[in-house]
Parts: sequence; structure tokens; C-alpha cells
Amino acid sequence: SLVSGSWLFYLPLVVLGFHPAAILLMLSINLAYQFWLHTDAIGRLPRWFEYVFNTPSHHRVHHAVNPAYLDRNHGGVVILFDRWFGTFAEERADDPCRYGLVDPNPSRNPFVIALREWVRLGRDLWRAQSWRERWAYAFGPPGWKPEGGLTAAEVRRAAGLPA
Repeated sequence: SLVSGSWLFYLPLVVLGFHPAAILLMLSINLAYQFWLHTDAIGRLPRWFEYVFNTPSHHRVHHAVNPAYLDRNHGGVVILFDRWFGTFAEERADDPCRYGLVDPNPSRNPFVIALREWVRLGRDLWRAQSWRERWAYAFGPPGWKPEGGLTAAEVRRAAGLPA
């Protein structure tokens, strides 16, 4: 949105020569696709479709806090990259998706909710002892800490699952 600055991400496309209307059309189509993913009303779809595209089933896994599902299914429209890079997880009937946050935010203040993780990241970057640590905080797995944090792989190992 205009306020959050997400439009800055697409600005280089205009510089490269893409027409702003084409970018807006692409974003609109993507937003429409994302809309139908956020439902529990749609179960499994045909295998060929689920192999290639992100589906409501895959997206439920993305939002789940179950150890087996943490940091999985990142694809917005296609799911192939998750399959290729090992971040794909299938929704399983024996492990229904539980929605929520690994570290719930107790605040009801919308500003605290919106900025909490950015403030935490800024604090971690400020306290980092080296540029390598700063890089790892910014681009490493969620939960990374130099002394060992609570990453999704560690949560899965603690639950007796493959990392």
C-alpha cells in the first residue's frame, strides 16, 4: 500500500521500462489469486493443480504453527519453488493446521502489532557484534540468534520431526 511503502518494491520495474498500468494489472491479478487461498471451505484440488499451484490447502500449511508446518509453502501463485528447494509441506489429516503465532503478541494496540517485529529486528541489528551477525539477523532463518535461537528447524527437531 501507499503507506507501508510496498510500492517501492515494484519501482525498479518502471525504471526497467514496464508500464505502470501493466504492473498494476499484474498486482491486481495476484491479489485476486491470493483472495481465494484464504479459506477453509475448499479442500484438496486435483493432483496436477496442487503440484504446480498454491492452493488453499498449501496456504493453510503456510499459516499454521504446527512444528511440521513452520516456515513452509512460501509460494504466492506457484508452489514449484517450494517443492524444488525443500520448503514444501503437504497438509495432513493426522496433523490439522493450528493457526496462530509461535510467539503471540499480547498487545491490542495496532501500532504495536504492526511494528513489533520491525522493532525487534532493529534491536537485534543494533546489538549485533559483527556485520556477519547483522547479515544473519536480516537474512537468516526466522528466530536465528548467534548463541542459537528458536528456528523452525530446531522446533521440528525438538518435536522429533526431520528438520
